[in-house]
Amino acid sequence: MKVLVTGAAGSIGRVVSLGLADRGHDVVGLDRLPQPSGEDGAWYAVDCTDPDAVDAVVAEQSPDAVVHLAGHPGEANLPDSLTSHVVTTGALLDAMVAHDVRRIVYASSNHAVGRTPRRDLVGIDARPRPDTFYGVSKVAAEALLSLYADRYGIDAVACRIGSFLPEPESVRNLSTWLSHDDCVRMVHAGLTATAPGFAVLYGISANTRAWWDLEPGRALGYEPQDDAEAWADRVQPSPEDDWDAAHVGGPYATATFERPALDRP
Repeated sequence: MKVLVTGAAGSIGRVVSLGLADRGHDVVGLDRLPQPSGEDGAWYAVDCTDPDAVDAVVAEQSPDAVVHLAGHPGEANLPDSLTSHVVTTGALLDAMVAHDVRRIVYASSNHAVGRTPRRDLVGIDARPRPDTFYGVSKVAAEALLSLYADRYGIDAVACRIGSFLPEPESVRNLSTWLSHDDCVRMVHAGLTATAPGFAVLYGISANTRAWWDLEPGRALGYEPQDDAEAWADRVQPSPEDDWDAAHVGGPYATATFERPALDRP
């Protein structure tokens, strides 16, 4: 399968690109940054907010699917967040429709439900409760994917990624960790699931202390193999652990991340 990976120079993008290539996929990289040294294959230095440039790449490469990982990974004001995560998704979806690309796997985020109080296991039927403008933009991008799935029949899998790290670093991570290998398994499942339509899964490993329900992902073929519990004896407790666990979004759901929607002079 030829796969266009946006954000291919990022931390997740590099892991996913190499992992998909190892699984036999033909990976085309796209990022605002130049191709990382030591890597080969097709590469486009393109900003996903530019619909003409995105369309030109999709037209030239004719991928079978898109893995959309591009976007600012932290909090910003509302317009910048929407541009980074929703406008880029719209540009890709329009190019996909124009050139008959039928599948997209999207890097959504646990912060789409980050203000959910930490009590029971959170499923995909939980109402959107974003904890930040970053989370709001992920909710909006998921809604856009749903629209294009209904309107044009595109298969779209939104992966609500947890804590993507080489290994867990905090008590919260013991619940929210997504290993590098499981991230590749997750994306591969999204690319190969049979006719998912619009689907949501939680992108975490098979953590003993998981806060999110993994069954929707398993229904799509995502079978995580790693468990953060293997690192539990190396993780030191912290004074922040209690408020880190008050909501599933952790620190993003605290006053630290509160800011006005619009920057004003």
